Amino acid sequence: MEAIQKKHIKTQFPILDQEVHGKALIYFDNAATSQKPKRVIDAITRYYTEYNSNIHRGAHYLANKATEEYEQARERIANYIGASTQEVNFVRGTTEAVNLVANAWGNLNIHEGDEILVSGLEHHSNMVPWQMLAERSGAKIIIIPVLEDGSLDQAAFKNLLSAQTKLLAVNHVSNALGTINPVKEMISAAHEVGAKVFIDGAQAIPHLSIDVKDLDADFYAFSGHKAYGPTGIGILYGKEELLLAMKPYHGGGEMIKEVRYDGFTVNALPYKFEAGTPNICGAIALGEAIAFMEDVGIDKIAQIEADLLAYATEKISAIDGVKIYGTAADKASVLSFLVEGVHPFDLGILLDKQGVAIRTGHHCCQPLMGHFDIEGTCRASFAVYNTKEEIDLFIKALERALMML
Repeated sequence: MEAIQKKHIKTQFPILDQEVHGKALIYFDNAATSQKPKRVIDAITRYYTEYNSNIHRGAHYLANKATEEYEQARERIANYIGASTQEVNFVRGTTEAVNLVANAWGNLNIHEGDEILVSGLEHHSNMVPWQMLAERSGAKIIIIPVLEDGSLDQAAFKNLLSAQTKLLAVNHVSNALGTINPVKEMISAAHEVGAKVFIDGAQAIPHLSIDVKDLDADFYAFSGHKAYGPTGIGILYGKEELLLAMKPYHGGGEMIKEVRYDGFTVNALPYKFEAGTPNICGAIALGEAIAFMEDVGIDKIAQIEADLLAYATEKISAIDGVKIYGTAADKASVLSFLVEGVHPFDLGILLDKQGVAIRTGHHCCQPLMGHFDIEGTCRASFAVYNTKEEIDLFIKALERALMML
């Protein structure tokens, strides 16, 4: 399908056509969650009004329709990231995916004396489950240091790799700084010492073309709500041989092939890790969100967002007292900053009163904020539906807020 024209993109998002505090809404909190196009909302409505039913169990029309749509969504998502359908597991989001791997894979493979390398850029969700695993197993967490520009110290990373390294956990894109990590090279280096790799792709999926086979990732996870889909749904990709060797994370219906009084037989992939009634509607809507990105074109999305980031960076750099955090050469559309003498929360409140939604705080990256010796930042993050005109209004609102403060 021909790529959707930029001028028509914003009109597909109903929530953006409203006023907040008497001002037209400018939504720059996309790294927290993206807004949803009408086609995704319509997919949710169709499910509940036309074929709401449980899947894989019924013989009637509604059950068959729901099952067909659910599995077609899985197939679309698998094709989009270069995986097989057996390797694509529906989960609640990236957080559940990390916990699933930390338990179902980690409990079998991480032992006392082993080392888990975690990057210093990580969201709490890609740090705490590994810390919990280290507590259970007696393994050691090793942090990959962050450079002043917000990129990972690749020389230090390579020096940290050893025969004791059993797992590397790193995000593809930093939610706090926008840094795009060279994960393909990092995966290759980790594999050379026999380590497995978990990639948090929550911030990458809406911005970059993802091919898990090309990356050679062992595990790759993302959340639907960051990529124009609904909340409460996400994907865990795992290499088939790893998923087959893992124990089920949850027990119940669907993850079993047979249950007896004296035991059970585990179901085939991908159902092995999908116990209970899943978020059927969420999975179908996530498939529609992926279709939206396919129709726009991920290369076009990346170019639009790169232009917005460059424009906003230039504009905000001209304001006295502004310091940008995260200046790596390779960045996604995240602009984190502080203004000298101004608390980020105060700035966020005054921007909100002018209709501008940004995020303030530590962005679930407290260790990273501590590295920079700050409590948090203001974060403006851009999506394909944002415009340079909105950035101009944001800059004016920011200048007005600073005058008030």
